[in-house]
Amino acid sequence: MISFSLIDILIILAFFATILFIGFYSGRKTGSEASDYLLSGRKLSLFLFVAVNVSTWYGGILGVGEFTYRYGLVSWFTQGFPYYIFAFLFALFFAKKIREASLFTIPDKLSEVYGKNVGLISAVIVFVLVSPAPYLLMTGNLLSLIFKIDLLPSLLISLMLTIVYLVRGGFRSNVYVDVFQFFVMFAGFILIVIFSGMKFGSIDFLSSSVPESHLQITGGMSPTFLIVWFLIALWTFADPGFHQRSYAAKSGSIAKWGIIISIFFWALFDFLTTTTGLFAKGVLPQLDNPVLAFPLFAEQVLPSGIKGIFYAALFATILSTQISFLFLSATTIGRDFVFRIRKDDDESGLKAYTIIGLIISGVIAILLAYIIPSVIEIWYTIGSLFIPGIILPVVSAYYPKLRIPGKIILVEMIAAFVTSTIWYFVRNEIVHTSILNEIEPMLVGLIFAVGMHLFGLFIKKKK
Repeated sequence: MISFSLIDILIILAFFATILFIGFYSGRKTGSEASDYLLSGRKLSLFLFVAVNVSTWYGGILGVGEFTYRYGLVSWFTQGFPYYIFAFLFALFFAKKIREASLFTIPDKLSEVYGKNVGLISAVIVFVLVSPAPYLLMTGNLLSLIFKIDLLPSLLISLMLTIVYLVRGGFRSNVYVDVFQFFVMFAGFILIVIFSGMKFGSIDFLSSSVPESHLQITGGMSPTFLIVWFLIALWTFADPGFHQRSYAAKSGSIAKWGIIISIFFWALFDFLTTTTGLFAKGVLPQLDNPVLAFPLFAEQVLPSGIKGIFYAALFATILSTQISFLFLSATTIGRDFVFRIRKDDDESGLKAYTIIGLIISGVIAILLAYIIPSVIEIWYTIGSLFIPGIILPVVSAYYPKLRIPGKIILVEMIAAFVTSTIWYFVRNEIVHTSILNEIEPMLVGLIFAVGMHLFGLFIKKKK
């Protein structure tokens, strides 16, 4: 049973009030020019870049708690370590190129290199991948848990906490709100680790209280399981948030070093969340619903007031990603659909198009969150079906030697989606061999995409 004192409630409300104030106050200087509204004038400093990059990386914090509670250190090995590697490679080989391109979105680049049709298909993929629905659902569930209100009103409140200042301030409001949330999320998890160590001890307690497999870096998982998670981390190369912030940086060097510095903060936050998850497993070994591992553990270890800060940290971790994804989703509608379909070279209307996108994206996110009330199901479905078709087109767009004819890249994108979708629906119905049954839909789509891309390179070489 989770209960909240008056001071906890006041701290959480103060957190929400601060977000709204920062969002509106920072957005007062935002102009109507496209680069100002969508990318804060392309003047993101190193500090702002790092704070936003780090805070938006952890929207699925309740899922992190569940994964660590169930499997232990393998959570870090699959959800953290692979992303450090690919983020580092992104910083070395893509960040400066993206900033030098001075575009707005991934579909901008793909349209420039491969043509309008590829740009539109990539816009559909990006729009789905940056859906704020999973984060809206998590925020809504937390609001429902704390304030004892139904899910639908909670979802509406969650949306209003992000959309109202984005309409006015655009990416600038997004940035400064996320900077505040960067400090809150670290403060909350540092506090819970300190209080856990003071109450239960540290290494000795964990080694005697959690299953031995939880303290093994691979958790006893099969090599196939680990390889699939490393492949999923390839998504980093086509992450719209990375591209957006690289476009918005003052320079290519800031984009490059901002991502490299972010890796160190991700490692620190991963340490804090993994430690908290292991403590939760040791103290509460038989939870019926591990998704609530962090909130239920906080109930055991944190005093009144500190618990309010920790819940503010949970909200900050989710909302930072929710805000960024909502704005990315709206930008995709405004820039990559409306602007491109209208064939209007005048970018002055992009702000209005993006505001329309915010409303549309918000409504779609609420419907998805209400109809599919499972964060994991939303993540799994979206990632498995849509990621395979976007990675190679993005990589090849920035490296001419890897480019293939536009018609083939279009077939590659569509076919990767189709094959992963077919496998998603039929593998449990027609495949009865355990080894084949373990093959993830995303892996099928990636294999098909790589095959098509190699074919395209062969055709290009012959020509």
